[in-house]
Amino acid sequence: MGTTKETTTGLFGEAGRREPQTTGILSSQEIFELIQNQKIRSFTAIEPSQVQPASIDLRLGNVAYRVQASFLPSRTSKVKEKINDLKIAEIDLTKPTLLERGAVFVIPVVEQLALPFDVGGVANPKSTTGRLDIFTRLVTEGGPDFEAHELQFEQVPKGYKGELYVQVVSRTFPIIVGAGTKLNQLRFVRGKPPAASDYALGRMEEGLMYYEDGTGPAKTVLDSGLLMSIDLAGSADSSVVAYKAKRNCPAVDLSKAGAHDAAQFWDAITAPASKRLVLDPSDFYILASRERISIPSNWAAEMTQFDPSIGEFSVHYAGFFDPGFGYGTAGEIKGTKAVLEVRAHEVPILLEDRQVVGRLMYHKMASVPDKLYGQGIGSSYQQQGLALSKQFRVAPAAASIAAAKS
Repeated sequence: MGTTKETTTGLFGEAGRREPQTTGILSSQEIFELIQNQKIRSFTAIEPSQVQPASIDLRLGNVAYRVQASFLPSRTSKVKEKINDLKIAEIDLTKPTLLERGAVFVIPVVEQLALPFDVGGVANPKSTTGRLDIFTRLVTEGGPDFEAHELQFEQVPKGYKGELYVQVVSRTFPIIVGAGTKLNQLRFVRGKPPAASDYALGRMEEGLMYYEDGTGPAKTVLDSGLLMSIDLAGSADSSVVAYKAKRNCPAVDLSKAGAHDAAQFWDAITAPASKRLVLDPSDFYILASRERISIPSNWAAEMTQFDPSIGEFSVHYAGFFDPGFGYGTAGEIKGTKAVLEVRAHEVPILLEDRQVVGRLMYHKMASVPDKLYGQGIGSSYQQQGLALSKQFRVAPAAASIAAAKS
């Protein structure tokens, strides 16, 4: 990876000599340094628990705006101007508040940025957010300081200074949120490091994939990243291979872990004899990968659609994996399944066991994080199988199991 070295002027005008900086995704200790140097700032103290191995959790502010439609700012308009043009209602988030299903909300987040010239950012929904089918997109300010091509959802331009906003659409459940709720996370990237090549992945000493029983490592299939497939066969531990969200459910309170009976919100689908599952249009499903993946401590990973040109269904839009996921501190965890959020569009879609649906791209960290995923930091899904979000409790014997149809 490349390096950069130059004399810089700090946030308050002080000159200083920057040491050589490694390109890549910034680690937890580098994020803490950005906080200490007021490159990430907030009127409310940033909690250490917000900082993950390779990202920071962003908190909703005190007010939400319900708007007519999603939007991007432009070089000639600010986010606040767009909000004023499209605003339907202004909502107080200082107390628990219901956000209706299907409505579009724009919410300023508590954190603001004043990034160094060579550092940008990429946002994504948190795992829990994705498993609840809450669609979020980070938005930065526009204006003449940034070129038009830089104004993209989820992207923070290098050197960005200003406020951040998140657009929120809960697509399946009404949700209850409040000021301080964490829906998305932001990782910071120095330079423009490419994703690991298939050649580099093939030469890595650490196991990147393991078999169901934790033995291995398993043989990886490389095609511009590691290919990931669906598990519709089940295991000796559980015959449930998918959950399908029910319609017209009560609200989910995001602040309450384990408070909601899963049977009220989900139909559990057992492994079909045919090992095939038809996805109904516009319904939302939780499935799991057949592979158990491992992210070594000096890497992070992101799942992308295997073939975006297909268009008929989408998979795993909360697809970022921190260093240490399925790996532990020194490789003692032999892989963890990826939970996949899947939605069909327009027409029914047939999925078959072991069908490839995603591609796992590995990205180099600028440095090994001081804390890794699952290392006593409240990580919820370190050794998961097929798992719903942490707000739900699942009875030992599911009360409502829908027979899968091939």
